[in-house]
This record gives sequence, structure tokens and C-alpha cells, in this order.
Amino acid sequence: MTDSNRTIPTRLLDRIRSRVRTKLRHMGRLSRKSLRLALLLIGSALVALVSLGFARLADMALAWNRRWTSEYGWLAFVALPLGLLVLRWLTLRFAPYSGGSGIPQVMGALSLPPGRAQWRLVSLQTVWKIPLSFAGMALGASIGREGPSVQVGAAVMLAWSRLCQRLGVPLRDFDLRELIAAGAAGGLAAAFNAPLAGVMFAIEELGRGVSLRWQRHVLVAVLTAGFLVVAVAGNNPYFGHFNGETFAHGMLGWTLLCCLINGVLGGVFARLLAGSLAENLPRKLGTLVRRHPYWMAAGMGLALACLGTLTAGSVYGTGYDVAATLLAGKPAPVDGFGLAKLFATVASYWAGIPGGIFTPALTTGAGIGAQIWHWLGSGVDQRVLVLLSMAAFLAAATQAPLTASVVVMEMTGSQPMLFWLLAASLGASVVSKQFSPHPFYHLVAGRFRRQTLAAEAAFAAKPS
Repeated sequence: MTDSNRTIPTRLLDRIRSRVRTKLRHMGRLSRKSLRLALLLIGSALVALVSLGFARLADMALAWNRRWTSEYGWLAFVALPLGLLVLRWLTLRFAPYSGGSGIPQVMGALSLPPGRAQWRLVSLQTVWKIPLSFAGMALGASIGREGPSVQVGAAVMLAWSRLCQRLGVPLRDFDLRELIAAGAAGGLAAAFNAPLAGVMFAIEELGRGVSLRWQRHVLVAVLTAGFLVVAVAGNNPYFGHFNGETFAHGMLGWTLLCCLINGVLGGVFARLLAGSLAENLPRKLGTLVRRHPYWMAAGMGLALACLGTLTAGSVYGTGYDVAATLLAGKPAPVDGFGLAKLFATVASYWAGIPGGIFTPALTTGAGIGAQIWHWLGSGVDQRVLVLLSMAAFLAAATQAPLTASVVVMEMTGSQPMLFWLLAASLGASVVSKQFSPHPFYHLVAGRFRRQTLAAEAAFAAKPS
């Protein structure tokens, strides 16, 4: 056999070895990518479990509130002022970046570069929002759990990524801001049992003004959190299935009416939330209010107790039961419930305690829709106006019409009404801008951003 013939098996073996090495490298890359995706989905599962546990606690708190307010309603004049004062002190003492909704904090963190300032807004310290919001709902504050679920979800996802880094398996393929956004949107999807709404919220709200790549893995993480809750809790719309007429006579006119009324009231609501009581008072009185945040919280508790007494306790808590009742076609608990709920939510927010506005805003919209029907709706199904007003008021309050319409659709199982929900949300958002030109969440996010940067500057200026 010649030398050239002898080299043929050698060349063949070299080619086989080369291909095997290439395949092994590809398998190694694939296994690393699969591992990172698996770790990301585990983070989503943790977010979903925390949100689900928070939901159970919130239901317990609301049940306790209904029990004690129905038997000892007069106790609200003591419990609410004192309780909100204590919650305000606990917030400032242990979790100064946990006050309010939680969504502005996440937006502020997304606009900051990686570092201590960003971590202040989405650190595990924000888990304080869970017991503090629980206590607020048990007392009767008009707050929701969805905003806190967003901030806590971002904190859990970020803490999980740090743990993975310490264990030697960092999530290198994912930008830090994308992990924050995935955890935040996953928290919303899990809280509302609405996976699509979580994705829409991530794209429309969290992505506004921030450069995010939105890899498909990140969106999968958001959907995972929502679908895990669906798997555990069942595919049950939050407010039950909408059973009203899917197309009423004169639907365009009713939609425009809901746009106008909810757009005006939602714009005023957003403007009040974007400021504070101090900013809406004369300068000297406003300065006095700023210097005494605890007495401010107590005063808001007293105002809330008065509203609760006038409405037989219906403005306390999230208002979920009232909204579900109105969506089923039953009458409002009291005349003017929508306006009372609006002011109860503003008072609770001004108290400076942790708590969201999503569900209270939906309940306020439901009350406004029922009031419109009470005044003018003899020729239309009450449930239609309630549904349209829920989406319109939430869109006006947040200026996120796509999120509002998808949230309401998923929470009520009203897919055939999606076109009209979109129309109502878009119209109300346009009207709202005439009263509150800038989105409420983004205004407050800028405030938190400046606050954290100032705290970082003060920390850096301290002598070592």
C-alpha cells in the first residue's frame, strides 16, 4: 500500500474527531443556554409563588376588615388614624423606598445605571411592602396589591440573579434591566392572573423611555409567571366572566360618554396622585404638612374613616367585591360610590403607606359606570357601562390604554368586547392628558430617581 493510501484512514479519523469536537462545543453552548433559560424560568416561578402568597394574604386582610368594620364601624375613627400613622413610621424607618404603588420605583430603577442607586429601589428590602400592605388592607386603606407585586417581583428576580452569580452560574445573556422588567411584569401577570396583560404592561409601560432589547426569553419569563398562577389557581377571571350584552344599541355613543366622563375624572385622579396634599395647599400650610408626615398620615386616616362611614364601609380595601357585584348587574352600595372611592384612594395614597392603585382604580371606574347607568342608561345594560368605565378610568389614571384594555379583558373574560375596551381606553387617555399632561407613574418615577441619586451622593460624600 502506498503512503498516500495509508493516510486516507488518518484523514478520515481527523475529520471525525474535528466534527465530534464541534458537536461537543455546540452541545456545550446549548447546555449553557438551556441552563440559563432554566434559571430564568425558576426566577419567574419564584415571582409567581410570592405573588400568589401575597394574594392569599390580601384576601385574608380584606376578610378581617369586612368583619371588624361590620361589627364595630365606629372603631375606624381610632384604628385608621392610629394605624396609618404607625404604618407611615414603619415605612420611613425600615423601607423608605417602598411607599406608594411600587411601579414608579421599578421605572426609576430601569432608568438608572447598574449600581447602588438602582438597588435601593428594587432591593429585597422592598419585601416589607407585603406585611405593610397587608396591614393597610386589614385597617381599610383603599389600596391594592398589584403595584406592590410589581416591585416585589422585580426585587425577587434581581435577588435570584445575584444568587445565581454567587453560585457561579450568572445569567450573562440577560441585561440587568431586562431582569428587573421581567420580574416586575411577571409580578403583575401573576397578581392579576393575566399573562397577556403582564406582557403588554412590560412593553407599554416599563419599556417607555427606556432602551430594552426584549429578548423572547424575557417575554417567556413574564408569561411563565402568569401561566404558573393559572395552573395553580385555575383559569378564573379575577372579576368573574362578563355576561352582559356584547353589542348594545348606540354602542359608539355610550363608549364616547364613558371616555369623556372617565377621562376627566381619571385625569383629576392622576393629577392628585402625582402631587401630594402639601403641593395642593398654600406654601406655608404645605411646608407644615411636609414637616409632619406622621400627623399627615393620621389626618388621611381620619378622612378615610369619614368616607367609610358615609358609604357603609364600601370604600375600604381594594373594592374587589363591589366591582364584581356591579359587573354582575347589581346596584351600587351607595349613590356616588365611584367618587367616594376615588377620594378614598387619594387619601390612602397621600398617607404615604405602601399600596397600589390598580384595583382601586378599576373599582372606581366600575362605580362611575354604574352611576352613568343610574342617570342615563335606561336603554343599555349596566354591565356594559361598568366594563367600559373600568378600562377607561384605569387608562385615564395611568395613560396606558393598551395595558388597561387587556387587563380588563383578561380580568373579566370579556374578549368579545376588546374593540370597545380599546376605544374607551384610548379616548379616555386622550381626555386625561388635558388634566394631567404627563403619566402619573413616570412623574413619580422621576421623583424616586432624584431621591436615590441624592442619597447616593450623600453616601459618597461621607468621610470613610
